[in-house]
Amino acid sequence: MGILSLNWWLDFAVVFASAIVAAYLYMTRNFNHWSKRNVMEVSPIPFFGNFLDCCLFRKSTSEVIQSVYEKGSGNEGKPYVGFYVFDKPALVLRDHEIMKRILIKDFDYFRDRFMRTDASDTIAYGNLFLMRNPAWRAMRLKLSQFFSAAKLQRTFRLMVDVGEDLDRHLEALKLGGTGRTIEVKEIAAEFMTDVIGSCAFGLRVNCLNNPDAEFRTCGKNMFQFSYVRSAEFTSIFFIPELVRPLKLKFFSKASTNFMRKVFTETLNKRMESGVRRDDLIDLMIDWTKSDIDISEDFKLEGDSLVGTAALFLAAGFETTSTTMAFGLYELALHPDVQSKLREEIRTAMANNGGDITYRMINSLPYLDKVVSETLRKYPSLPFLDRMANTDYEVAETGLVIEKGTPVYVSLLGLHYDPEYYPEPHKFDPERFSEANRDKIPRYAYLPFGIGPRSCVGLRLGMLQSKLGILKVISNYELTVCEKTKISPRFNPKSLLLGVDGGLFVNARKVE
Repeated sequence: MGILSLNWWLDFAVVFASAIVAAYLYMTRNFNHWSKRNVMEVSPIPFFGNFLDCCLFRKSTSEVIQSVYEKGSGNEGKPYVGFYVFDKPALVLRDHEIMKRILIKDFDYFRDRFMRTDASDTIAYGNLFLMRNPAWRAMRLKLSQFFSAAKLQRTFRLMVDVGEDLDRHLEALKLGGTGRTIEVKEIAAEFMTDVIGSCAFGLRVNCLNNPDAEFRTCGKNMFQFSYVRSAEFTSIFFIPELVRPLKLKFFSKASTNFMRKVFTETLNKRMESGVRRDDLIDLMIDWTKSDIDISEDFKLEGDSLVGTAALFLAAGFETTSTTMAFGLYELALHPDVQSKLREEIRTAMANNGGDITYRMINSLPYLDKVVSETLRKYPSLPFLDRMANTDYEVAETGLVIEKGTPVYVSLLGLHYDPEYYPEPHKFDPERFSEANRDKIPRYAYLPFGIGPRSCVGLRLGMLQSKLGILKVISNYELTVCEKTKISPRFNPKSLLLGVDGGLFVNARKVE
C-alpha cells in the first residue's frame, strides 16, 4: 500500500512526474526575460537554453555564441541579441558603440569576467585571466612591467635561440626532395613551450627534441579537452555557481603539482645563485622582496605566484601555437601568399646579415598582414565575456542589464561578418594593408580583446607567432597533402579555438 495511493508504483510515478514538472518550471522560469524587454532572443530549449549543441558536442561554445550574433544580422541590424545559458539570461553585443561603453568607457560597471574559480583553487585564483577586482587591477599593473618594449627586445634574443632549435628539429625531419607530411599544430606547440620555458622560466625544456618532456605533458594536460574536462571548463566559464559545490578546478591535479614543483625549484635556485636573466622568475623575485601585497585577501606568495607562472605557460604556448599552426596551414593552402612572404623574409634577412632581430621582425609588413589575417579567422579565445556588477542602463536603447547578467562579444561573429569583411571565409592578408586597415571598424577586429582587460601579453604573443612562421617559411615550402582538411572542423569540446584532429601539410626544404 502506498502513501498517496494504493500502489507504490503509482506513488513513485506521481512523485517523479511532479519532480519533472517542478524542474521544468524552474529551468524555464526566465525564458521570457528578453522578450519582456523587447529584445530579440534566440528561442531556448527547456533545461538547455541555447546550449543543447554544446552539451551534445555538435558545436563549440564559441560557435554557439557566434550563431547568436548572426541571428541579429539583416537589414535592421539588432544592437544585441538575448539568449540563455541553460536557465540564465545572457546577452551578445553587436553594436560597436555599446561595445565601447561596456568594454572601455563604462568599464567599472563590467570590470569582471562572468567566469570564475573558487578561492580554494589557489593556482587558478592567482591567475590574472580569472582574477577579480581589486586584485586584478593591481596584478595587471605589476605584470605589465614584463611586456615593456625594452624588456621585449631582451626577451626576443632568448626567443631567437629557441628558433635555432626549431631549425635543427626541422632539419632532423629530413624534408628534402619532395618533402613529407608534418602536423604543424604539434610542432608549433612544442616550439612555443620551449619559448615560454626559456623566456619565462629560464629553462631549456627541449620539447622539440623530446615530445614527452614534462613541460609538454603539462601543457597537454592543461588543454586536453576530454568530455569530463570540457564539462568542467563549461561550468567554470558559463555556470560558475557550480564551481564551489562541485569543487571544480581550472587546472588538472597533475598540472598543478608539476607547476608547483618546477616553479618552486626554479625560484629557489635563482635566488641562491643570484643570476639574473631578466625573465618572469626575476620579476617575481623582485615582487617577493618588495613586500607589497596585491590586496587584503591576495598575497604575492606561494600559489599566487605559481598561478601567474601557470598563466604564462598556458597562454604563452596554447594561444600562440594555435596562431602559428593556423598561419602555416593557410600558407599551405595559398602558395602565392606563401611565396610573397618568403621573398619578404629572405630579402630582410639578407639585408640584415642573416640575423633575425627585434627591429627586423617588426619591419616586415607582409608578415604582419599574414599574422593579422590568421588572427581574424582563428582568434584563440573566440569570445569576450563580462558581467554586470550593478544594474546598468544602455544609453542608446534604455535597456537595463541587471546585476549578474553575463554579456558576450563574439569574435567569430565579428570577424566573419560580411559587413566588415567581404568573403569572410577567404584568407586575404591584404585586408590589413595600409590602404585597407583603416576601413575596418575598431570594434570589428578584437583578437586580443580591447580595453582594460585586453590581453596584457599581446605584443609578446605577436612576436612568438611571427618568429615561428618566419622560421618555417624562410626555408620550407608548405603544400596541401592527402591528410590536409580544406575546411577543418573546430573542436566542439574546446573552449579555445582548436581544430578537431591535426593540421597536416607537406613540407619541403627549399634553397
